[in-house]
Amino acid sequence: MTLSVAIATFNEEKKIADCLESVKWADEIVIVDEKSSDETVQIAKKFTKKIFSVDHGSNHSLGYDTMFHKTKQLALDKCTCNWILSLDADERVTPELRDEIKKIIAANQDVSNFQIPRKNMIFGQWLEHTGWYPDYQIRLFRRGTVRWPCKSVHELIQVDGQTGSLKSDLEHFQYTSVEQFIDRLNRYTTNDANFLIDKGEKVVWSDAISFPADEFLRRFFFWEGYKDGLHGLVLSLLQAVSRLVVFCKMWERQGFSSYSGNNFLKDVELEIEKTISNWNHWSTVSEKNLLKKTIRKVINKLQ
Repeated sequence: MTLSVAIATFNEEKKIADCLESVKWADEIVIVDEKSSDETVQIAKKFTKKIFSVDHGSNHSLGYDTMFHKTKQLALDKCTCNWILSLDADERVTPELRDEIKKIIAANQDVSNFQIPRKNMIFGQWLEHTGWYPDYQIRLFRRGTVRWPCKSVHELIQVDGQTGSLKSDLEHFQYTSVEQFIDRLNRYTTNDANFLIDKGEKVVWSDAISFPADEFLRRFFFWEGYKDGLHGLVLSLLQAVSRLVVFCKMWERQGFSSYSGNNFLKDVELEIEKTISNWNHWSTVSEKNLLKKTIRKVINKLQ
């Protein structure tokens, strides 16, 4: 049994060397590059000769990140080994994961694909909570058993056959700066808003509260983001902002509709209380009381 590593790249000169160094033990490394303007290809040539170039043109009607899935699929199509490990340039295979992959391939078992737990390093820290771990990703599979639908940035890879799980982590250096997060936020939220609208979904005024509030409460309380300290708090808030932007872009697509009720402040207060009530079971008693008191103080000041 042999292993191919498939990687899609675009301007990854700062990350690609560490990624390729972590998989240089593989039988084959296949890279499909989207016309990088930096040194990505030159660096990659030190590790593999199987480098292909693709140009999707200037009309990315599906959005940049969705088109990048097309590049990932092309990388899979170019692989020739029995097994494929699909990676991104900001991911690293640890020695423990390497050894586990080798054992899986050598066993030649019936399971055709495996999900791998991923450690997301964000702003210099591993986010063990906040919804970022174990973040299972199907990355190891027999050639020909998976495919990318190439319809949405957050789509899941489609698989045939039984799925197993590995124990060793894949390291993912996802966000190294706030600027990088904000840059991706703009792209991702546009894609998400368009995806929801294309499904026929609409927003109402109260979603301006529930979208970000639900996201924050889910990540900080239910997914225990508070255990990640300040990183968990900031990431919970940033993800809440992301959901608010999704609402705003959907609202824009609907023509910036106006509030049609009689008492906007009262309706806002009721919506906030309903949101808190819906999520109370996701926090401890002391945290619930603190949250309620904080919201009540804000409402009293407005009145």
